[in-house]
Amino acid sequence: MAEVFSKLADYFQNVPAVRYAFIVGVLIALCSSLLGVTLVLRRFSFIGDGLSHVAFGAMAVAAVVGLTDNMLLVMPVTVICAVLLLASGKNTKIKGDASVAMISVGALAIGYLLMNKFPIRGGSGNISGDVCSTLFGSTSILSLTPLDVWVTVILSLLVLVMFILFYHKIFAVTFDETFARATGTKAGLYNLIIAVIIAVVIVLAMNVVGSLLISALIIFPALSAMRVFKSFKSVTVCAACVSVCCACTGIIISIIDGTPVGSTIVAVDIAVFAVFWLIGLIKGGVRK
Repeated sequence: MAEVFSKLADYFQNVPAVRYAFIVGVLIALCSSLLGVTLVLRRFSFIGDGLSHVAFGAMAVAAVVGLTDNMLLVMPVTVICAVLLLASGKNTKIKGDASVAMISVGALAIGYLLMNKFPIRGGSGNISGDVCSTLFGSTSILSLTPLDVWVTVILSLLVLVMFILFYHKIFAVTFDETFARATGTKAGLYNLIIAVIIAVVIVLAMNVVGSLLISALIIFPALSAMRVFKSFKSVTVCAACVSVCCACTGIIISIIDGTPVGSTIVAVDIAVFAVFWLIGLIKGGVRK
């Protein structure tokens, strides 16, 4: 155990990218968990998967056309799709779950087709490696740059501020949108805010966990908290704590064992969910 702590201390002191990974991982985990509670309660938890595939498709287009900063294309496209899915999912002939499935599969297929058909400017030359890194996150914890950290910090703080400022409105729209509209709440505006937050978190998370694993960061902490707590506020706080702890644990395991960061964090999330599920069963039995 002493060797493990010594190794971690050495990494923190001598490898800046490890510190970057912790900063980015904690912020993304925190933002994802806050968002996850709202999406799970609205029965829209799978939207994270769909939008992550949209981001993958946009990233493939950006890579093919040679954009030096793919955020210029990925972020707007993801935001637009998030707005369309949340705003029109209940009012069109193609309902929310079907819309998510169509966009998810379509964007994933087109993105992979483009990356295979056209040369990727600035890519590694290994199509399978580029695609795998985008889908499952980088296999190296040392891949983050100072620019990645600053972008993540700024956008994460923006997400947190928006969530705190509009907490009560988001709460109202989450539980009963019809009643919220009847009381004068501008539900459309707060749906837009939720959509923008979703898109920002998903694009940020692609650097750490990849587009296929983002939904896990959104869903598992919220579901874990719901096994033990019942109120919206307590579930949100618990989900945030669980998500941050899982992210830190996953990153530490990844450093020590050399495993992929994203997959390791998700595996820790699954293990913690199993623990909370057992706690929920025990609490339910005691109450009876």
